[in-house]
Amino acid sequence: MNEILDYVILDNTVRAYLICFGTILFVILLKRYLSRVLSKLLFKLIKQHSWKIDQKAFVELLFQPMQVFLVITITMIALDKLRYPSQLEFEIYHVSFRKIVDSVAKGIFVVTFIWLMRRIIDFIAMLMEQKANLTEDMADNQMVVFFKDFFKALLIILGILLVIKFSFGKDITTYLAGLSIVAGALALAARESLENLIASFIIFFDKPFHVGDLVKVQNITGTVEKIGLRSTRLRTDQKTFVTVPNKQMVDSIMDNLSLRTQRRADLNLELSLQTSSLKLDHAIAGIKNILTHPAIESYTCFLSDITSSAFIVHIEYYAPIIPVMEFNQLRQFINLEVLRLMESLQVDLAGENKEVYLSNR
Repeated sequence: MNEILDYVILDNTVRAYLICFGTILFVILLKRYLSRVLSKLLFKLIKQHSWKIDQKAFVELLFQPMQVFLVITITMIALDKLRYPSQLEFEIYHVSFRKIVDSVAKGIFVVTFIWLMRRIIDFIAMLMEQKANLTEDMADNQMVVFFKDFFKALLIILGILLVIKFSFGKDITTYLAGLSIVAGALALAARESLENLIASFIIFFDKPFHVGDLVKVQNITGTVEKIGLRSTRLRTDQKTFVTVPNKQMVDSIMDNLSLRTQRRADLNLELSLQTSSLKLDHAIAGIKNILTHPAIESYTCFLSDITSSAFIVHIEYYAPIIPVMEFNQLRQFINLEVLRLMESLQVDLAGENKEVYLSNR
C-alpha cells in the first residue's frame, strides 16, 4: 500500500495528490455548510454592536460569493503544496506556462475577493440604510446610496490595480506614474463626468433637494427618484423617466416645488364696460364671499385695471399643500361659483355680444 502511495507521478507522489484533491473535494462537498457557518459567525460578531438586521438576509447576501471565495482559496493553498511538474516547463510566446497559470490563478483570486468585498459593502449599506430610516431627513438615505456606489467604483479600480500587480507583475506606483500623461488626457476628455461628480457632492452636502421632492429645472418638472454620481433621475407627470446631469441641477435655476408652503391659483376676470360701478362692487364683494372657502387660507380680489375693452378684476388665492387633484377640483369649484355669481348679477363678460343685427337684402 505504501509503495502505491509513494509512487511518483509528474514529480508528486500519489499520497500528495490524494491529500491535495481530497482537501479540495472535501471543501467542494461542504462549501454550502462552511459558507453558512462563516456567514453566521460574522453575523454574530456584528450583532454584538446592536445592529438590527435579519440573519437570513445577511447570510443570503454573502452566501454565493463566500462559497466561491472559499473554494478558490483552499484550492490555491492545496495546489501550492504540490511540486510543479517539470514536464510542464515550457513557454508560450516567451512566457513560461507556469507563470501563465500562476497569473491566472491570482487574477481569479483577486476578482473573487473583490466580488466578496462588494457584497460586504452592500451589507454595510443595508445597515446604514436601516439607521437612516430612523430619521425623518431623507438626506441620510441619499448619502447611503451615493457612498455605496462611490465605494463600489473605488473597489473596482482597486481590483484592476491588484490584477495588474499580481497577475502581470507590474509595479503599481511606476505603472501609474508612467500613465500620468494618459490619465491627464482622460481627465480632460472626461471633464463633464468629473464636473458631474463634483456637482453630486455639492448636492449631497448643500441638500437643495431630496429623493421624493418635486422639482423644476430647465422646463422639466418631475419627482426625484434617484441621485447618482453622474446624474439625477426624475419621473415627470407624463410618467417619463428623465436623466438630468448633476452639473445642470447645480448650475441651473432649480425650483423645489415640494418646499412651497402654499398652492397658488389666480384668475383675471374681464367684465364688460357696460357694467355699472354698483354691479362691480357687488361682483367683487360676492367673489370675496366665495373665496372664504375653508380650503382657502388667504386671497386677494380687486379691480386691477380698466382697459378700452374691459374691466379687469384680479383674483388670487392660496390653498395649503394638498394633492394636485384636490387643488384642481377647488379651482373648478371657485371658477363655477364666480360664473354663477356673474349670471345672478347679470354682469356680462367682456367680448360677449348679445345684439342681433337684421339686414334687408
